[in-house]
Order: sequence, then C-alpha cells, then structure tokens
Amino acid sequence: MYYKVGTIVNTHGIRGELRVVAETDFPKQRFKKGSQLALFKNDQDQKPIGTITINSARQHKGFILITLAGYDNINDVLKYKGLILKVAEENLSDDDLDAGQYYYHQIIGLNVVTEDGEQLGTIKEIMSPGANDVWVVARPGKDDLLLPVIEQVVKKIDLPAGQVIVELMEGLE
Repeated sequence: MYYKVGTIVNTHGIRGELRVVAETDFPKQRFKKGSQLALFKNDQDQKPIGTITINSARQHKGFILITLAGYDNINDVLKYKGLILKVAEENLSDDDLDAGQYYYHQIIGLNVVTEDGEQLGTIKEIMSPGANDVWVVARPGKDDLLLPVIEQVVKKIDLPAGQVIVELMEGLE
C-alpha cells in the first residue's frame, strides 16, 4: 500500500530541481535527504513505475523544491514532471506522530457523529488551508459540511470504532 505525499508539478531552474506540491502532514520527514519515494502516473495506479531518492529539499513560495540523487541537470528530470510521489506503507512510522496526531489516511473514511449521537456523515477529504486542517464531511442528501479541526469542535477520535465525535459550533451547519 502506498500513500500520496505530493505531485511533481514542474521543474525549477537548470540544476535539476523539481517543484512539488506537498500533500503530507510531514513534509520535512517525507522529503528529507535519503528518503525513498515511489513514482506513479496517476492516483489510481497500484504499482509504481519507479522510485527516487531525495538528495535535497527546500521550501520555496508554497512549494517544496527537491533534487534527486544522481540528477543535477534540468534535462535529466523533465521526465518526472506530472508524476505522483507516494510513500510505501512500511516507510510510515508512528514515531512521526505526537499524541493525538493521525495520518490523513487514518481520518478519511471515519464516520462523524455529534455528542448527542446524531450521524452527520463520512470524512471524504482533508484540506490544509492555514492554521488548522478542515475535514470535508460528505452528508447524504445535503451539501458537504466543513469542520475545522480544533479542540472546540473535535471532541474525540476513536479509530477502533471508526468514528469522530464532534460538537457543532453555532454557524457550522
């Protein structure tokens, strides 16, 4: 099993840097020197088309610029433009997580229930627009609900039960 950590959207400069849109909670860990990432043509593919080893990474204008081990020229890395970067499940570590932290793949798919027991829907997506994440909850027969991931709203995450208990603040629904 592989988990998406980013998409290579373009090259940067002439020295073989690649511009990546990161889609991970742990960009420093995922893109550190020596990290191995699998390459995929699209999100639906189950088998990687290859692997890369990160040589360096740095933050730049909302992107992460990476270089790959063994590549130092734009012409060598053009073939990677548009590919999806994923980390293998065996390279995930719970040591990366502090108490109360979870990987995105652990949260997506959980049922959302109010403290009163009302079923709201299922988490289908996680957005990271700023200071806190926002969970997109698919609700049957209604528009999606956007839940800010803050302690006033998210009361309990129960992975074994497959649910999240929330308190809906005024104006959220």
